[in-house]
Formats: sequence, structure tokens, C-alpha cells
Amino acid sequence: MPEQRVHAHPAASAAWLRAARVARSLSVLTLVWLGVESTLGLAAGLEAHSVALIGWGLSALVEAAASLIVVWRFTGSRTLSPSAERRAGRAVAVSFWLLAPYLVVHVAHDLDAGHRAVPTVLGIVVTAVSLASMPVLGLAKRRLGRRLGSPATSGEGTQNLICAAMAAGVLTGLWLNTLGWWWVDPVMAVALAAVATREGTRAWRGHSCCH
Repeated sequence: MPEQRVHAHPAASAAWLRAARVARSLSVLTLVWLGVESTLGLAAGLEAHSVALIGWGLSALVEAAASLIVVWRFTGSRTLSPSAERRAGRAVAVSFWLLAPYLVVHVAHDLDAGHRAVPTVLGIVVTAVSLASMPVLGLAKRRLGRRLGSPATSGEGTQNLICAAMAAGVLTGLWLNTLGWWWVDPVMAVALAAVATREGTRAWRGHSCCH
């Protein structure tokens, strides 16, 4: 049966199908890690009262949605379906857009309430682990996305890279907060909201695999 599908879709060579399985496996692996990351990130963010850290923890849930979409995309008959790829790409775009409004509203709330981020060991450890691991996953998925011609897969990889950038920003913000530069944390959160909005637009247009 797989051979018949490949014959019906010449572009779907055996190598392409292997790459699709790898993409699906990486997404499943990512889901496991994101469950841990989100739980620890939210706990650390609430303890530190860091909007960027809380937003980063919530972004893990958004990334998880993107990973689920890619798993759906490369499961069963959808693996060779162009329409499934289009729907997956649009769904990944929406997942980018889910994060931005939360970050902006939460920044406004914390600034109005006068909350300031406080460094915590848990927050530093979980963000450091993400900073080390997410670029590896993100770059691998973007390469797979180009090989598969799958903006959805590339978009998920971009979300992993954004997660790493958020982790770096959170760590930097927490450190600078000890120097009195409390404004770095909310500025970083707003900047990441802008990045998420831009990447969502690119994914909606199917450009996420081209940059």
C-alpha cells in the first residue's frame, strides 16, 4: 500500500516518506518536552512574577499545538494530501497568533500593578535547558520542512527557535532586573509578541519554509 501511494505521488519518494516519519517523530518528542517545559515555566514565572517567563511558559502550549498539527499532518492518508498541508499551515499560523495578545495584555496588567520580575533558580534552569535544546529541534524541523515542501513543519521549527529566543530574553531580563533594569522584561515580552505576529502572517501565506 505505501508503494502504491508513492507511485500515485511521484514526488513522495521513499526518502520523502522517511523524512515525513522523522518530522512526525520529532513533533511527538517535542510534545513530551513541552509538557514539562510549560509546567515548570509557568511555575517559575508565577514565583518570579515575570511576564516574559509566564509568557514563555504559555508559548510552550502554543508550540505544543503546532506539534500536534504536524503529527496530524503526517498521519495516515493525510501524509500525501496537499489539502492537509494547506490546512496544517493555516492552523500553525493561527497558533502563532494566539500568543501575541496574551503577552501584550499581561504586560499592560503587570505595569499597571507595578509588578517586577524576581530571578528564581527554577526559572533559570528551565530556560537554560530550553535555550540549549530548542535550537537543535527547530533547525532540524526547518530543514525537514524544506525537504518535504511543508510550511507547517518549517513553521513548527520556527516556533521552536522563537522559544529559544524567548528563553534567552527571559534569562537576560531576569539578570538585568537585578541591576534595576526592570523594564527589560516587559519590553522583551512585547518584542516577542511582534515576532509571533509576523511569523504567523508568514506561515498563513505559506512562506515559513523560505526564510
